[in-house]
Amino acid sequence: MRKASRPSLRRRILVLAASMLLAAAALLVVFIKDYANRAADQALDRLLSAAALSIAGAVLVEDGAVVVEIPFAAFAMVAGEERVFYAVIGAQGEHVTGYPDLAPDAPLATSDTPVFSDTVHNAEPVRMIRLGRLISTSEGTGWVTIRVAETRGARAALAAEIVGAALVPVGVLTVLALVLVWIVVGRAFAPLAVIDRALRHRRPDDLSPLDVPVPVEVQRLVGGLNNFMARLEKSMARMSGLVAEAAHQVRDPLASLRAQTEMAMDETDEADLRARVTRIHDSAVEASHLVTQLLMDATISHRMEAGETRAISVTALVEEVVGRLDPDLRPRVQTAFGPGADIAVVTGDRVGLREMLRNLIGNALVYTTDLIEVTVTVAPDDMVRLAVLDRGPGIADADKDRVLLRFVRGAGVDNTVGSGLGLAIARQVVDGHGGQLILSDRSGGGLEIVAALPMATDTAPQQRAGVFVAFLALGVLCLSIPAPAKAEPLIFPATQDETRRIAIAGTTDTALFAPFITAFQAENPAVAVTYYETDSIALYDGFLAGTLDPAPDLLISSASDLQLKLANDGHALAHPSVWLDQLPSWAQWRAEVIGFTFEPAVIIYNPRLLPPGTQPRTHLDLAVLLEDQSARFAGLVATYDIGRSGVGYLLASQDQQISSQFWRLAAAFGRVGARFSDSSPEILDSVASGDLAIGYNVLGSYAFARQAAGAPIGIIVPDDYVLVLTRSMVIPRNAANPDLARTFVDFALSPSGQSVAAGQSALGAVMPGSVGHWTPERISTLGQGVIQPIALAPVLMVALDPQRRARFLATWQEIVAPGQP
Repeated sequence: MRKASRPSLRRRILVLAASMLLAAAALLVVFIKDYANRAADQALDRLLSAAALSIAGAVLVEDGAVVVEIPFAAFAMVAGEERVFYAVIGAQGEHVTGYPDLAPDAPLATSDTPVFSDTVHNAEPVRMIRLGRLISTSEGTGWVTIRVAETRGARAALAAEIVGAALVPVGVLTVLALVLVWIVVGRAFAPLAVIDRALRHRRPDDLSPLDVPVPVEVQRLVGGLNNFMARLEKSMARMSGLVAEAAHQVRDPLASLRAQTEMAMDETDEADLRARVTRIHDSAVEASHLVTQLLMDATISHRMEAGETRAISVTALVEEVVGRLDPDLRPRVQTAFGPGADIAVVTGDRVGLREMLRNLIGNALVYTTDLIEVTVTVAPDDMVRLAVLDRGPGIADADKDRVLLRFVRGAGVDNTVGSGLGLAIARQVVDGHGGQLILSDRSGGGLEIVAALPMATDTAPQQRAGVFVAFLALGVLCLSIPAPAKAEPLIFPATQDETRRIAIAGTTDTALFAPFITAFQAENPAVAVTYYETDSIALYDGFLAGTLDPAPDLLISSASDLQLKLANDGHALAHPSVWLDQLPSWAQWRAEVIGFTFEPAVIIYNPRLLPPGTQPRTHLDLAVLLEDQSARFAGLVATYDIGRSGVGYLLASQDQQISSQFWRLAAAFGRVGARFSDSSPEILDSVASGDLAIGYNVLGSYAFARQAAGAPIGIIVPDDYVLVLTRSMVIPRNAANPDLARTFVDFALSPSGQSVAAGQSALGAVMPGSVGHWTPERISTLGQGVIQPIALAPVLMVALDPQRRARFLATWQEIVAPGQP
């Protein structure tokens, strides 16, 4: 049987390089042919045009009739070996001279601009020019049409000559390139032979670093080999130790199991036999538990070494572990989350952290029959403290360090099934995440185990200082005050002598937008800002009606569909900002509608009315909850009034496009008699006070700011999909100060503006890599759902079609509030 040939890297590279060179040469030939044809047409079209112009110059009107005497020079300009055809047609379409069958279906000339075309005359392809000559007779003014055509032989010959002249250097360069590739590949692989010789002369157990002279380019390969051998040596040592320990630990329960089995075989008394079978079962359970823990220990060791990490929400992790407990054990576990815990994120291995928490909770459930408490708090040193508290026998101080080692158990646990691996696994996971596992006595009796883990954060220290808290407090204060029916413009005076003033009309609450204005004026101290706050539909209608006072230089709205319609209808100026290349493509359209924030639509709840572990994590979960417990939530659920709120209608229309469960959720709103509002702050106030239990599709920016200021609300970033909108900026075409508007747009997209969005305002930065607490990367980790940005594109206007909008609102009204006006 013939041995299969081994693949050759050298051959692959040579074949690939040769294929690429030949393909490139073929493409180059195609390009040269196309260029040669275009160049031949361009060169000879000039001569054809000169011939037609000379004929046009000979057109006269005599006795009211068109007369032309073809000049000799006309045909002298055409290649001598080509056949030439021409025709002159009068202003009324009558044939004057030439070939009457030359392109009879071609249109007549209406100007003196030359028009070239390829056609067929007498079954032969020709190149034709058509142009006009204006004449005036007693019957009026009109255009005489001149057509001149020549066969394409000269053009084909010129193109072939160009191609032939170019093919020689292309062929020579291709051959030289192939030779060079052959030589370079041979020399490039020479260092690999050095590495091969060094490895062949090694003993099988020699895993020391490889030290051979190789080029810089191959050093990465040597470094990779050395790193692999170091990890292999460490892994082999660890596995050898684990196997030895496992063999020692498994030997006892197996020996006991065998002895009990042999004794049971000889037992004649039924009661004694039952007792021995019970001991056999206990030994089997202990052996099974031990093997399971050993396998998990090996798995965790591998995962910690692999170092595969992702951002993980700590509260979501706790709810997942508690939710997977047996139904009879789950009521014995209570969870409590401190301020800021809902947004606490750690970077690490999800499986490892889950098994760590499962072991801690499992141990607590085994050693006590009382309630177990699981708490999550955020410490001032940016550490997340995940604690498990029980009322069990505890662990003596002398044993607290020992029980963190493999196969070591505390005193007084001989009658409890265990392996001595649970806490060791937990410590290994915590250590692998750069944290600390702390065992301490619980006040009143019992044990408290705290896993202190570093919180993932990119927030700059200065953005966590008092200024940040002050802005949030100001935002919450303003959000708590009901907005008047018509807000008055607010003037932010220039910090220096005022030279100019920009007027901005927007839907963002003044308290949240004020940090942008303050930071903008820090860079432009001589500019005063007038800010006019209104809602999205009033902003759109007011701009079109011209009733916004003062007339805005910049429009900012969360209802990006209305913004895009303004731009599509010709009301916007384009601004190709220098920052647009870094902006996600979905966040801008034609440089006329430009987004600058990243705001998810979230579900908020009152923790008193919806305790941890009962919250809906998806849109379907919410619909099922309201369907199953409609009496409990009657009048306690709210969302946007999509007929009055532009952003509410935008979110609802997007929900309807994405989710097949949208109308089911709408029906659930109708079943519980949901309340409707055109204001996120109003919904937040009602949920925080306990007047509402759930708020749906609330803007995450407002919710995060309110929660960070201490409001008693919980936030759910859905686990199925997350709608993300961006507040967009539009510069009106009739703006009085478009240059200042462009300056503000540039500021909002710049690192300075995006740090405000990610910091004080909590509106969320849209630029990737921004610095602050509310970056797009961090916001995306708060839930497990698919991030679905609402792209700024013409498709948004489909939902604004009057008939479509009317039908959508009528259906919504019929489902969520039947019988109401």
